[in-house]
Amino acid sequence: MSKAIIFKFGGASVKDALSVKNLASILVNRLQNPFLIVISAMGKTTNLLEEILMAKFSLVDFSLNITILKEQHLQICRDLFAPDHLIFAKIENTFLQLERELAIKVSDTSYDEYYDQIVCYGELLSTKIVQEYLCEQKIYCIWQDARDIISTDASHRAAKVNWDKTTINCRKQLLPNLLKFPVVTQGFIARGENGRTTTLGREGSDFTAAILANCLDARSVTIWKDVSGVLNADPKLFPDTVLFPKLAYKEAAEMTYYGASVIHPKTIKPLANKGIPLFVKSFLNPDEKGTMITDCEPQQTVPTFVQKAEQILVTFRVKDFTFVSEAQIHQIYAVLENLKIRVNLMQTSAISISLCLDKEFLKIERLLEALKAYFEIRYNENLKLLTILHPDQETMGRMEQGKEVLLEQKTRNTFHIVFREVESEDV
Repeated sequence: MSKAIIFKFGGASVKDALSVKNLASILVNRLQNPFLIVISAMGKTTNLLEEILMAKFSLVDFSLNITILKEQHLQICRDLFAPDHLIFAKIENTFLQLERELAIKVSDTSYDEYYDQIVCYGELLSTKIVQEYLCEQKIYCIWQDARDIISTDASHRAAKVNWDKTTINCRKQLLPNLLKFPVVTQGFIARGENGRTTTLGREGSDFTAAILANCLDARSVTIWKDVSGVLNADPKLFPDTVLFPKLAYKEAAEMTYYGASVIHPKTIKPLANKGIPLFVKSFLNPDEKGTMITDCEPQQTVPTFVQKAEQILVTFRVKDFTFVSEAQIHQIYAVLENLKIRVNLMQTSAISISLCLDKEFLKIERLLEALKAYFEIRYNENLKLLTILHPDQETMGRMEQGKEVLLEQKTRNTFHIVFREVESEDV
């Protein structure tokens, strides 16, 4: 099979007209054959679609949000195309389809499935705009609906890939087009066995690139970010960050597992299984080398900081003061699995189980409702989870300063704290 090169561009790299032009300039001198381009929704589109969904389920008017979202995309088109370009009709038609979906009556029990039918429009819109603009610039390429290629089960919002079927789709449908022209497709979205749209998990466009790379036996994958590569911390949160020129698959997987946002957690495994190198580069400085993630010996010992916001700490306490048993842990995890809630951190005591979880609309409420008959439940919201890989004593002490720590956990190679910021008092 021909060795495809895959480029993935995230929302920040296509957030406005200037960004789309920059994307085209990156491609001009880097296109090879065969070439696949995976695109996320533009800017904060997914966030806005999620707000629209929450408003609908809360019986709040969301028409203004639809107008804002449509105007954002039309303005990008006005900045990129002539007024009579066919892209405007495509965008209008796509929004008509979205509005028809939003007119459907739904109940909160079908939220996950309905979520996927709505949120997918972000990627459909962005890829139509990018593909048309590239063709305008004589970078002739084909638009491909990723839902016709990536096949999954019906687990909405966290669908599991049907690798055999997806591989067949890649070879029969995607590869013939790739051998003719570059192909533009969507990240994040797929199609379930029931024919309905599914999604691969929030920020799942990286995973899309890895899935397609694995099925195509790609030569490499490059993820284009607004940072210079993989750093030991988010530069928006921590000063004096360090760039990793090279990482082993294992090191990168560990960082993503604990929440490093530079790469989606599921991205590494499909690439490592085939030995496909992953490059993380800056779309702001595309000639910089960035980070290469490959099959090499782990080599990083510098402390690495991963911080997750919007965390909830839930504590389940047994009601009769018996000790916590494996059966009770299994009972809680069965509900978590059913609701597709990922545990970021767990700690048990003699009579309680504490879990650090992402805040997700409706899910925490359902978790509490399912278990309130069996446990006394307490929870704290608006928390953060900080994980330090390869910590030293000085770093751990410094990171606890100015924080109200609700839970702490330490092993030889990792240090976790769940905390809320303490507001400093004026002297």
